[in-house]
Amino acid sequence: MPTKFGLAQPVRRVEDPRLLKGDGRYTDDITLPGMLWSAVLRSPHAAATLGAIDTAAALAVPGVLAVYTGADLSADGIGGLPCAIPLKNRDGTPRVDPPHPVLAEGAVRHVGDPVAFIVAETQKAARDGAEAVMVEYDVLPSATDLATATDAGQPAVWPEAKDNVCFDWETGDKAKVDSLFQSAAHITKLTVVNNRVVVNSMEARAALADYADGRWTLHTNTQGGWVIKSLLGQAVFKVPEEQFRVMTPDVGGGFGMKLFLYAEHVLTCYASRKLGRPVKWVSERSEAFLSDTQGRDNITDIELALDQDNKFLALRTRNVAGMGAYLSTFAPMIPTMAGTKVLASVYGFQAIYANVIGVFTNTVPVDAYRGAGRPESNYVVERMIDAAAAEIGMDRIALRRLNMVKPDAMPYISAMKQTYDSGDFNRVLDAAMAKMDWASFETRRAASAAKGKKRGIGMAYYLEATGGAPTERAEIRFADDGFVDVFVGTQSTGQGHETAYVMLTADQLGIDGDKIRIRQGDTDTIPTGGGTGGARSLYSEGQAILVTAASVIEKGKQAASEALEASVADIEFTAGRFAVVGTDRGMDIIALASAQRARAAKGEAATQLDAAEIAKIDSHTFPNGCHMAEVEIDPDTGMVDVKRYIVCDDVGKAVNPLIVRGQVHGGVAQGYGQAVLERTSYDPTSGQLLSGSLMDYALPRASDLPDIEVELIEVPCGTNPLGVKGAGEAGAVGSPPAMINAIVDALRSAGITAIDMPATPEKVWKALQMAA
Repeated sequence: MPTKFGLAQPVRRVEDPRLLKGDGRYTDDITLPGMLWSAVLRSPHAAATLGAIDTAAALAVPGVLAVYTGADLSADGIGGLPCAIPLKNRDGTPRVDPPHPVLAEGAVRHVGDPVAFIVAETQKAARDGAEAVMVEYDVLPSATDLATATDAGQPAVWPEAKDNVCFDWETGDKAKVDSLFQSAAHITKLTVVNNRVVVNSMEARAALADYADGRWTLHTNTQGGWVIKSLLGQAVFKVPEEQFRVMTPDVGGGFGMKLFLYAEHVLTCYASRKLGRPVKWVSERSEAFLSDTQGRDNITDIELALDQDNKFLALRTRNVAGMGAYLSTFAPMIPTMAGTKVLASVYGFQAIYANVIGVFTNTVPVDAYRGAGRPESNYVVERMIDAAAAEIGMDRIALRRLNMVKPDAMPYISAMKQTYDSGDFNRVLDAAMAKMDWASFETRRAASAAKGKKRGIGMAYYLEATGGAPTERAEIRFADDGFVDVFVGTQSTGQGHETAYVMLTADQLGIDGDKIRIRQGDTDTIPTGGGTGGARSLYSEGQAILVTAASVIEKGKQAASEALEASVADIEFTAGRFAVVGTDRGMDIIALASAQRARAAKGEAATQLDAAEIAKIDSHTFPNGCHMAEVEIDPDTGMVDVKRYIVCDDVGKAVNPLIVRGQVHGGVAQGYGQAVLERTSYDPTSGQLLSGSLMDYALPRASDLPDIEVELIEVPCGTNPLGVKGAGEAGAVGSPPAMINAIVDALRSAGITAIDMPATPEKVWKALQMAA
């Protein structure tokens, strides 16, 4: 990638040729000498008392070396999987904090709960050994339905969690909200379901641990190894975290799910230490359905108060959020602190109150999934506004426009105490309406009606709040082979980080992009990092690269003064070259770095250009935008055909518009899947996951969606020098409400005013039959 391609250019991803040619290196591609294979025996029951575990037959399987149970781990002092998020209830008491054993002890609490770990010479032997383990289960009733899990008489997932409630949390100004509701001219009420989804990353989870010389090296596909390293050391093995090196190679999709500490990280490390050989585990697809954290799973009651002029006064929500059977690493934060901060969205509410009730069920744990609480909150708001507009007889666009925060109000402090530094919401809305040709929709609706079809148009204006660690690190080293290595504290899982960071470094240092290498994923060579999550990577790591590049330039001026025998004050840096002002004497930055290394090798005093800096991330960003969907429904089948889908996004300055559009496309596809296809279904009696494979769980295909048209409207962010706003999650935030609003609009002529996700053909057809 030559330097001539500067920032804001649609540069093709530099990592793609390597990946497309099969030269990527994923965790399952790694093989170590003497490596053993492993398998996890998982519970076939949603709830059961765990009796005797007979491992004799498994140990007799040829090639099986060890079978470990929870008792073995406890005897060796291995801790459980910690939840890193403390949380207090409304009354000030702490949330329920049940143990999360690496291998089940005393009871199993969901189908897929790990019971035993089998290690063998081959993968086949490990799986055969798992089938030979004999376990006594006393099957118990289970609670798998979030809607009824807190009802009296429901089976208790944990005895210490009354009515299966983990926490009862609140935020906002309740007294002010209650007062505003009392004075309201109109109140709209709505209940919405944000359906549970299975993440299904293209690359399944894997771990390969090697214990040698008193230290672990764990190869695993993460979204940043530093959290894994810290939790393994401090909470699980109770040793200094420096005894762990976590190495993350290429990663084939994460979407939040690969942020967390899992049992298999612990088990491979434990077995490697016990057996003195590397131990590898790789998930199968069916196993992923039962062991990867899942997403969403909310049921929310919403109330919106409006005054006599249809201005929004207040919003009140009560959200029942599924946690699954155990608390995953960050689970309690997702529906509470992460999700509620965007409840005000782009609108001028005077006050908001949110009550979030975390609930245990006998299901796979739930944690962050692309957007991490913000898609759920945006869905609530945008569905509510459409419902309110219908009730008061006002155009849904006009109602939004009336209540949007104006650009001259920036910086604006929202009702959720978030400071929006920038935004021109009406401008983005206008652009979306023009692009969609919203004004002539009724003509298209009539044409569909003439064919016996129901056509609808829907929109959603979303506001995302990026998140993540408060600092980020970058290091720039000039290598002996003439390349420049940039070490970053984030972790690409397919987003195109390498390309964006190369572009930034090339822009700042004037180096040909082909001479820049991005290094990531090794907690030894990169001592600190915030990882990737919350759409934080570009604005966080980008700032770190900027300050590190500035440090390189300052060092370079000193180095150039030494090499060119001139005063530092007379050295200038432009276009990758240090030169003495007013002369033709100068040196290319890479040549200067090489010359300084050579001088140092001879024992001469020579300033080196290498630099490492940590950037403080003082503010997060608020990307926003408008999604519009146009659908046509066949009343005879309930099939929803998306005729057109457009997005107008404000992600601030786009460093690479091509990558941004790709991220939006992927996010929209995931949101579309949740809206109309993806149904995670548990049997209410047995607790079995009925949608436990890709034969039963419907993911979107290319043929399901039209071209997704994306227009970028740049309203620069004022809180970082790049002017960027996070774009990685935005597509998944706006698409579910846009799709459902379009479907409801199509069905409204039949008297249908609401439908929950996923709006499958069966659900749509049944709704039409009941309304007939």
